[in-house]
Parts: sequence; structure tokens; C-alpha cells
Amino acid sequence: MEKVGCYEFLAEPFHCDFSGRLFMGHLGNHLLNAADFHSTDRGFGMQRLMSINRSWVLSRLAIEMTEMPRQYTRFNVETWVENAMRFFTSRNFRVVAGDKVYGYGRSIWAMIDTETRQPTDIFAIDSGAINDWIVKDKECPIDKGGRVRMGNDAQLVRTIDTHYSDVDINGHINSVKYIEHVLDLWPLDWYREHQLHRMEIAYVAEAHAEDQLSFYREQVAENTFHIRIVKNGDVEVARAAVEAPLNPHEGERS
Repeated sequence: MEKVGCYEFLAEPFHCDFSGRLFMGHLGNHLLNAADFHSTDRGFGMQRLMSINRSWVLSRLAIEMTEMPRQYTRFNVETWVENAMRFFTSRNFRVVAGDKVYGYGRSIWAMIDTETRQPTDIFAIDSGAINDWIVKDKECPIDKGGRVRMGNDAQLVRTIDTHYSDVDINGHINSVKYIEHVLDLWPLDWYREHQLHRMEIAYVAEAHAEDQLSFYREQVAENTFHIRIVKNGDVEVARAAVEAPLNPHEGERS
């Protein structure tokens, strides 16, 4: 079996925005699905881990796209493990259709004990078999990202309640739901003028159904914003960064 996995997806029309291009949130779901397919095929996927009270939890995700696939486009997500440490592993992605490269992704994952909710030793699974799948020489040319810094000028933009459809198999707010909630901080007309180029999010703590999430936003450059997400008024759960330059496709409609 190849160390790099490759999985085909379709930009379904109901997963695309007003411009006919795939929503970033749905792309995020495709990346996470590719990660699960890849790990399951190689013996360290969610189904196997759940049977021994273990689970993968996404710690950080960065997606950087030159453009998003248009509706009905079939594209592939390539994914591979770049590195593994005791409590964290890094996994990369490439989004392609034939010779066309749409963009890349980087992610960091922790393995947790589902009973204690604490990080657990990745190398304890099959005597560190994940090391057999590490790929060191495949390029992922986007920034790994760093700490999303917030100053004193961040403004409260929105506070929302969370419900059933926000919760995933791990019992906490779904990783991609945070992305969707962050991107909803801007009105539709803003997206007519800007193209979402890079989305980065770091998860700090878990939130659960019925928690209230507050979103604080700060503009740190002409087209770059940082966001802090707080649950129930005082516990930070995630930070995000959004980079969206002026849209070269403005006026295009599918």
C-alpha cells in the first residue's frame, strides 16, 4: 500500500456557495474524511481506535487555496503523515484535479483516551506502526502557521448557541463547525469582493452542545483577520486566522 493516500471527491452543487465554488467548510470535511480513509486503511483509523477507547482529535488545521473547485468538479485529496511524536502527529494534504493544483492543507492531531479525555501515547498503538507510514520528502509548500496573536482591539462580533448538529462523534463541537461559524462573521457582500485564500484554526479546549460561543475579531493587516472563540463568556476554545484578498473572480457566476 502506498504511503500517500489519494481519494476522489465531487464538488456537489449544494456544497457550493453563491459563486458556484466549494464552501471552505465542505472542503475541510473532505480533508478530514481523506485523513480518516487513509488512517483506517493503514490500521490506525477511528473505528479501530474507538474499540480501544482511543480517538484522534484535531489540534490545528491550515488550508491555503489558490482557488476553490467549481460545482460538479471531480478532484482528489492526497494525504500523508509528515511526522509523528509521542502525543501529536502532523498530516498534510494536496487538493488536485489532473495537473491542476487547487491548494494544500496542514494539520496536527492528538490521540486521546476517550474516558479521561487526556492525550495518550501514539506509539503505543501496534508498537509505533504509524512510523511505517511517515513521508518526509513530499512537498507541502504552505506555511505551517503559528500562534494566532490577539491584541486589545478585538471586538465582539457575534454570540451563538450550540445544538445537536454542532456535535461530532467525539461528543464535542465539530472541528469544521467552528470554521463555518467563523466564516459567517462576514456578510455575503464581503465575499463578493474577497476571495478566501487561507484559513487557519487552532483548537485550545473542547466545547459541547448548549455551550454559548462568542467570537472576537481583530483586523491585523489589510486582508487578514484574527478571531478568538470563547465559550460561556470566559473559556477560550479556539483561535483562527482568515486571509482573504480582493477577489480576482468578482463578477463571475456559474
